[in-house]
Amino acid sequence: MKGSIDSIETFGLVDGPGIRTVIFLDGCTLRCKYCHNPETWAMNEVNYDTDELVKKILRNKPYFKRNNGGVTFSGGEPLLQINFLLDICKKLKKEGIHIALDTAGVGIGKYKEILELIDLVILDIKHVTKEGYKDLTGRDIDESEKFIEELNKSGKPVWIRQVIVPGIMDNDEYLDGLVEYLKKIKNIEKIEFLPFHHLGFEKYQKLNIPNPLKDTPEMDVNKCDELYKKFMKKYEKSRK
Repeated sequence: MKGSIDSIETFGLVDGPGIRTVIFLDGCTLRCKYCHNPETWAMNEVNYDTDELVKKILRNKPYFKRNNGGVTFSGGEPLLQINFLLDICKKLKKEGIHIALDTAGVGIGKYKEILELIDLVILDIKHVTKEGYKDLTGRDIDESEKFIEELNKSGKPVWIRQVIVPGIMDNDEYLDGLVEYLKKIKNIEKIEFLPFHHLGFEKYQKLNIPNPLKDTPEMDVNKCDELYKKFMKKYEKSRK
């Protein structure tokens, strides 16, 4: 089985527990206005087969064992290369490797099958309303909802990630909506707010892609932390 991979990061520290090998797969049908990896949108030519990739991952197995690390599949949207992903994960499970999936939940099905092989889901929340989701990503929210339904059935632990874009998410109305939206997702262990930044802006220029947020300022880190604390108070209160 072969697939298309944009890049591989070794010794990743932010995409799941411990030291991790992070695999960025090509392909994404979303066009998030704040995306910092537009180079992963297109499905490029296949450049790895599963045996080759597993062999590369297993080189770091000693580091995984020392600190409860593993491998994280990200993108792009890894669920678009579902058969490739299934083949890799089956082989990694035989080796006892912890597997995390960083996803927006917008793939092409077989969610139940892949979730059986995944140890942790890092779920990227794009927006909490149908209208907001459509405006921000260019797609309907329905496919993400299908994935969340299967995710709940799987019982797998979930980490939530929410990018905070000034003028869109940095207000009480959105935070309240996020509290309500997360009620439908089971087994949440962790919630992260990621401040919007300009680090991917030069990629838009190189790829000659319009940048819809080119005039949007970066999210102030301190303000983002304050919003997170405010949100968590609301979230914890809603769970009592």
